[in-house]
Amino acid sequence: MLSLNEFWFILVAVLFVGFFFLEGFDFGVGIASKFVAKDDLEKRAFINSIGPYWDANEVWLITAIGAMFAAFPNWYASMLSGFYLCFAFILFGLIGRGVAFEFRGKAEHPTWRKTWDWVILFGSIIPPLVFGIMFTALIQGVPIDENMHMLAGVSDVINVYTVLGGVTLTMLCVWHGLIFGTLRLMDTLRERCRSAAKKLLPINAILLVAFLGMTFFKTDMFSVHGNILEYLFMVGILVYIASGYFITRKRDGWAFLMSGLIMILLIASVFIGLFPRVMISSISEAYSLTVQSASSGDYSLKVMTYISLALLPFVLGYQIWSYYVFRKRVDHKEHMEY
Repeated sequence: MLSLNEFWFILVAVLFVGFFFLEGFDFGVGIASKFVAKDDLEKRAFINSIGPYWDANEVWLITAIGAMFAAFPNWYASMLSGFYLCFAFILFGLIGRGVAFEFRGKAEHPTWRKTWDWVILFGSIIPPLVFGIMFTALIQGVPIDENMHMLAGVSDVINVYTVLGGVTLTMLCVWHGLIFGTLRLMDTLRERCRSAAKKLLPINAILLVAFLGMTFFKTDMFSVHGNILEYLFMVGILVYIASGYFITRKRDGWAFLMSGLIMILLIASVFIGLFPRVMISSISEAYSLTVQSASSGDYSLKVMTYISLALLPFVLGYQIWSYYVFRKRVDHKEHMEY
């Protein structure tokens, strides 16, 4: 039977998966707005396509970190202090991006608009890139001592494998965002998004194969959870082929579902590969943090479970309702908020 520790590990994983599914296209739209849009009106159309959602999508990250803090205080302390600079870069990126969204539409001078465009670009690249580097370092293993202190140097966090993980996740976000653009934008912008998404298909396929190949040799994920990950890998191939088919056939809704499934499979694989550990020690397996050693007491977990189960329907209901209300395509000939 599932223990409370395992339940909360799954819940934290689900929250991170939800964050990358939703905020993934959000980041992608922010990056694509710099390269696919040709004039100011088109850039505003891109930003307005995620206008009603981007801040709500970030709530998934806050909730995931909050759940980690409450359910796994040792994991929270080791990870956030060990990856302190990584989280600082992510926060700067998210804050700058949010400010740029709000200020860009109100700026009259072209210089300021160009400045905010660059802030949106870097604010959309840095979070997925750094998260990709950080998660890849987690599954590779980082130096954690017997006191649960992470003592990582630069090369433990930034190396060829982790950078490949960061680039792969970022490019998947761009692809996911372009496909989202085919659902929310109109006319030539919609066609340009579809065309760019098709061009990214082979590039992302190469990145995914390279990343999975290095994961096989650089981590113990396949030796610990070989069967499950092999099945997920085969499902991932089928989903990726299906996404190419649906993009080519202009079945945008199905293509978006497939790109979202790729994001889900990738992030879920990270957490499956970690389990039952939450952080892998490269010094000694005995020093790795597990769902048991890193968690809160049973009473705390039980109270948190009742509260979270009571609030979850409202949170999900609000999110689904907001997507339903703002389902109309963005027409840049009408008034745009951002």
